[in-house]
Amino acid sequence: MAAQFFNRLGQLGLGIALTGGVVNSALYNVDGGHRAVIFDRFAGIKNVVIGEGTHFFIPWVQKPIIFDIRSRPRNVAVITGSKDLQNVNITLRILFRPVSDSLPKIYTILGIDYEERVLPSITTEVLKAVVAQFDAGELITQREIVSQKVSEDLTERAAQFGLILDDISLTHLTFGKEFTQAVELKQVAQQDAEKARFLVEKAEQQKKAAIISAEGDAQAASLLAKSLAEAGEGLVELRKIEAAEDIAHNLSKSRQVAYLPSGLNVLLNLPQ
Repeated sequence: MAAQFFNRLGQLGLGIALTGGVVNSALYNVDGGHRAVIFDRFAGIKNVVIGEGTHFFIPWVQKPIIFDIRSRPRNVAVITGSKDLQNVNITLRILFRPVSDSLPKIYTILGIDYEERVLPSITTEVLKAVVAQFDAGELITQREIVSQKVSEDLTERAAQFGLILDDISLTHLTFGKEFTQAVELKQVAQQDAEKARFLVEKAEQQKKAAIISAEGDAQAASLLAKSLAEAGEGLVELRKIEAAEDIAHNLSKSRQVAYLPSGLNVLLNLPQ
């Protein structure tokens, strides 16, 4: 009896274990920020999107396919030409995510690696079309307008494939070697032109200053000549006396001078 009881207990345990294994193999989890679509061997991709949580499926007949619906970044580098035929290297940073309700269609048409099939091609297409509308200089001075137009066109294009673009930004924008050298030469030429203009203006100011100084000297000489003509010899004699007073005054203060030269003794007659 005991042997039979344990035999049945072992069979029951084995049955429970097998049942548990079958049940466990028929469960799958959908983590937060993910969604699942079901592939059925007989019906194909079901047009139902499974949300987060633990769910049942029929082993061998059905297969769950998990998608990440959170925003993810991707950088796309493109070499294209501007309106004035300059080579432009642009890198675009995109934050993208799929539309949840479009996951069955996305998997059917594009597969699990849908971003690899869609983003590089549509980004290249849009960038080439937008950049061709601007000159190289405009791409620099009107960068905000260029970025906005790229964002609008690319968002509309991605929506056709069931993708949402949360953010689009131009992170890198450079030009070809020839254009860069031309810009540097232009800047050097502008600096030289500014320097030359400064030198011309400086020379002009110096010329004006020399003219004003010469006019002042001429006017002073004219006034002096007029004064001499009006005062005659009296003004000359007065200037001589004033000069003699200054010389005598300076000599009298020197300890090394013991006498005054003749002709300068006018200092002796001055009040002390």
